[in-house]
Amino acid sequence: MEELIGTYGYPAVLVLSFFEGETVVVIAGFAAHRGYLSFPWVVAAAFCGTLFGDQLYFQIGRRWGDRLLDTHPALRPTAQRALALFHRYDTWFVLGFRFVYGIRTASPFVIGMSTMSAPRFFTLNAISAAIWATAIAGAGYLFGNAIEMVLGDIKRIEEYVLAALVLAGIALAVAGRLRGRRRR
Repeated sequence: MEELIGTYGYPAVLVLSFFEGETVVVIAGFAAHRGYLSFPWVVAAAFCGTLFGDQLYFQIGRRWGDRLLDTHPALRPTAQRALALFHRYDTWFVLGFRFVYGIRTASPFVIGMSTMSAPRFFTLNAISAAIWATAIAGAGYLFGNAIEMVLGDIKRIEEYVLAALVLAGIALAVAGRLRGRRRR
């Protein structure tokens, strides 16, 4: 397991945080606590993945936003909800959208459709990505600390803890998708 995490840990964090990577970043933070990964590198990989993903979605929204919503009308309610929040809170919305479940992926796309300049979005997005990467990886690291305080040496059960984290992440993702389908 150590070799697998050491070999694929950082690339997995980078790629999966490009989309929505809370679960993998929490797991990577836990792995950093256990010494399998370096915490600063976990944060750096998560930062780069989420920043580049959101920048891409921003550019897609800027270039093809209205056309994509016309061809995928099921996305319109989420986009309208995100746009209403953006118009109401502007800067604070850009700094916080990645922390709001249900609009995280749509938000940079919608912001790209707005009048916000690309340099301003990049700056705010980078600040938010740094906070998010540190907080989410830190949560995994602190989770490892808490488990260790309660159970002592967790070496003997760390595989179960990692499995539980993965299963919890999958369950949350499935629940979110089901909730999203019910709204449509």
